[in-house]
Amino acid sequence: MHEVTIKHYDKLKFMKQILVLSAVLVSLLCSCTPQPAATSAGPSFDEVVTTRRSIRNYDATKSISEAEVRQLLTTTQEAPSWANGQPTKYYVAMTPEKVQAVQELIGDFNKRNVQGAPVLMVSTYENTKSGFFNGQATNEIGEGWGAYDNGVSNAYLVLIARAMGFDTLIMGMRDSDALRALFNIPESETVMAVISLGYRAAEPNRPGRRPLDEIVKFY
Repeated sequence: MHEVTIKHYDKLKFMKQILVLSAVLVSLLCSCTPQPAATSAGPSFDEVVTTRRSIRNYDATKSISEAEVRQLLTTTQEAPSWANGQPTKYYVAMTPEKVQAVQELIGDFNKRNVQGAPVLMVSTYENTKSGFFNGQATNEIGEGWGAYDNGVSNAYLVLIARAMGFDTLIMGMRDSDALRALFNIPESETVMAVISLGYRAAEPNRPGRRPLDEIVKFY
């Protein structure tokens, strides 16, 4: 009877040692296995779309780096275009002198609206690229397809900017000839919009939208 008790005790002691050893091994494996880095979820697509605004009041205390602008425009290049021709180009003013020079060419109204925006971009498209084949327009829209592709690219830009935490304003009132001279833009490109990039200083109201049935017809 005494011998049985000893064997039972030895068995329990052995099992306890196995459990302790297993716990140590698990701990070692966990400490050696690379853990996924903590990630902060960015805004959803719906949030990006519904919080984007045409901002006319910027926080002048905040800046944007060239690296951030490069990231923005690199992602913008994913925008679709006619036969993937990618006709849109951007001329980026970031130095205070260049930003001020652009401000003088967009009219007093726009100049007031973009005070405090650290970046101004001139958007252009290359002529006879979108909508053309062998130098001939493929249909009656002609160069309108270049403007179309430019608009698609700019739409990508403002949404990506919002996803990155930036704000924008697309401006069509500008002196295209003076901008062409300022940035040495070739005649083979059409100057389109000037786009401001910065941080909103206040939360603007959401403008109303037309009823869906006014803009959509189902058949």
